[in-house]
Amino acid sequence: MAVTILDHPLASDILTALRDKNTAPPEFRRHTRRLGCLLVAEALSDMATDRREVATPLESAVGSALRQPVAAVAVLRAGLGLLESVLALVPDAAIGFAGVQRDEATAEPMEYYTKLPTLDQAKVLVLEPMLATGGSLSWVIDKAKENGADDITAVCVVAAPEGVAFVEENHPSVRIVVAALDRRLTPRFYITPGLGDMGDRLFGTM
Repeated sequence: MAVTILDHPLASDILTALRDKNTAPPEFRRHTRRLGCLLVAEALSDMATDRREVATPLESAVGSALRQPVAAVAVLRAGLGLLESVLALVPDAAIGFAGVQRDEATAEPMEYYTKLPTLDQAKVLVLEPMLATGGSLSWVIDKAKENGADDITAVCVVAAPEGVAFVEENHPSVRIVVAALDRRLTPRFYITPGLGDMGDRLFGTM
């Protein structure tokens, strides 16, 4: 498994705003969309392309086109914050949703809703902003593979080393693209320094 940590001053600037506890939900959503575009662009940087010739207003030009379709699976609910970024860059991406929540006592994932498109032949992005224990992300990757996915990249905002190690053990072929690899998990399985509960901060809930 490869872990790519974004090394870009703009990503660093945006992440700082997301970490700030005083950033209100409207601004938090805006910053998430901005950072999401950088993360998604990096997540798709290894895609194969085919040669394509087009006619410009002046003459013909040779360019390239993506060889395979793109699909995104948003892990509810925080993954919705990255979905608009995917559609801004790849408007025809197929979209799926995975509803899984963490048991607060055991940290084990619990499914409550899953709806996935056919993922065969697609470049699949799993949108899981907070990679904490890795249980939820690993569970969603299992579901994606059951639906035909064999080229999967996880798109995360922040990750804990424990979660990265868990995904690496269970899905060594999956690439992780993340804005920051944070220090550790707390005893209650929160990422530190982290940015709090991303779903609550996106949607203004407590």
